[in-house]
Amino acid sequence: MSVTANTEAWGFESFMQRNLEKDLLRFTTAGSVDDGKSTLIGRLLHDSKSVFEDQLAAVKKSRINRSTGAVDFSLLTDGLRAEREQGITIDVAYRYFETPLRKFIIADTPGHEQYTRNMATGASTANLAVILIDSTKGVLGQTRRHTYIASLLGIPNVLVAINKMDLVEYSEEIFLKLQKDFDALAKQLAVPHVAAIPISALAGDNVVERGAHMPWYHGPTFLEHLETVPIRMETPSDAVRFPVQYVIRPDASFRGFAGPVASGVIRPGDSIVSLPSEQKSRVRSIVTFDGDAPEAFPPMSVTLTLEDEIDLSRGDMLVSAAHPPRVSRHFDAMVVWFNAEQGEPGKSYLLKHTSRTVRAKALKIHYRVNVNTLAQEPASSLQMNDIAYVEFETVSPLFFDPYTQNRITGSFILIDPISNATLGAGMIRADLADQTVVPIGKPLELVPVTAGERYKRHGHSPGLILVEDNSELATRLERALFDDRFEVLLLSGEDLPISVLESQYAAFESAGVVVIYSCAALAPEAKRKLSALDMRRFFDLSALQLPAAEPEAVKKLLSLLQALRAVTGR
Repeated sequence: MSVTANTEAWGFESFMQRNLEKDLLRFTTAGSVDDGKSTLIGRLLHDSKSVFEDQLAAVKKSRINRSTGAVDFSLLTDGLRAEREQGITIDVAYRYFETPLRKFIIADTPGHEQYTRNMATGASTANLAVILIDSTKGVLGQTRRHTYIASLLGIPNVLVAINKMDLVEYSEEIFLKLQKDFDALAKQLAVPHVAAIPISALAGDNVVERGAHMPWYHGPTFLEHLETVPIRMETPSDAVRFPVQYVIRPDASFRGFAGPVASGVIRPGDSIVSLPSEQKSRVRSIVTFDGDAPEAFPPMSVTLTLEDEIDLSRGDMLVSAAHPPRVSRHFDAMVVWFNAEQGEPGKSYLLKHTSRTVRAKALKIHYRVNVNTLAQEPASSLQMNDIAYVEFETVSPLFFDPYTQNRITGSFILIDPISNATLGAGMIRADLADQTVVPIGKPLELVPVTAGERYKRHGHSPGLILVEDNSELATRLERALFDDRFEVLLLSGEDLPISVLESQYAAFESAGVVVIYSCAALAPEAKRKLSALDMRRFFDLSALQLPAAEPEAVKKLLSLLQALRAVTGR
């Protein structure tokens, strides 16, 4: 009897341990209006046996049913009265389910332009973005906007669900055309990993089960892809970032600093620096609800006690002495504008960054992105749902990293100081002030300048661009890159032969400069030599399909060259 009980107990503990060790995938659904996002999630939950009987019974009894079947699966996620009455998603609906292979958290987001802010919120913590496309409509403006936001947020995986295949008679030709259209968009946005699956959320084809209507498709089903897609694990960095949210002082014997670990691994005995005071100390202990912990890492929220009594308050940050963040009042950021009240340079806003809230103003709007063409357009103000590159200045300094390096310390929101409404969300691209914190205890002259530090200073990697037989295009491109805050240098083949460029390019690369080499037409062997100088970041314009008009060609090149701003393992 006791053996049986022990076996059952061991089996239960083993089951719980396996359950705890499952990967967690956070994904978001996005796309245009009526693409079928809520129906897809409802079908996924239903067919994977993740819906309780009482939930399903309530949906069956609902007086609202816009589907042609017995169950309107969209009602499993659209729970607000206004959502059911209008047949649209308004707020972000979070759902949790799991399979034997993985756990999932779903953020079902709205498709309407009016609720783009909710889409950005739901996608901010996602590992994968599901972009739905209605096979009868194709890639629409809102599809492009949501894909652009997903790329800005650094979501590494995109799954394109081409829905409503039943309405196009499950045509392989239409699927391949829409897949090609989206691949072109993803290439422009430098989205690293894209997969496409033809589905019918209403009929259930290729959602959980394959169905018999698309024998020409041999890839995974929607659920199979979710279960097997690699999750990019954020490697714990040496760069400790601990924003202080609250000072805990229950009595005279204890003083702790509570907050989330934004990055890095913290252990007792580690040397840290407080910002903005730059006082040094060491971690004495890491206090949690379950007692002292041997280490803390993202996304844990803990309380730290320090060996020295230093003054800290909400909004301050504890960082590693050897790897400090940028400390600046002046920076550039990509902004998604949420509010109907337009944003204008010179207006004063509240900027919330980690646990720190400061006064800020937009100094200049460098450009606004046209989501239909991805071209950069001049703008004097920001309207609702605009995406723009904006220069900011704050009253007191922020402690940040570029968003491409740290999604927490590189992001912020803008708040109206009067109404307290959230106006927009920003992702910091570049520091415009030279205020890097010097590593404590290391003389400045003994600290070598690394390629990573040059990346932080410039906001981009070096590169080599070849322009043949078109000096005017080369000059236009240099001006456009310079205005977009690239460190760029135009070299002429008449003044600098290829042999000299080969010998000097290593110096340009070490300095982090983007070199434009303008020359006459080159032989294939000469191009091969240039490509060998920087194979990962060599751009031969003759190999690209550029518009005939030079201004349009420059706009397309600017979009392609944004790939140099991506972090490449530094």
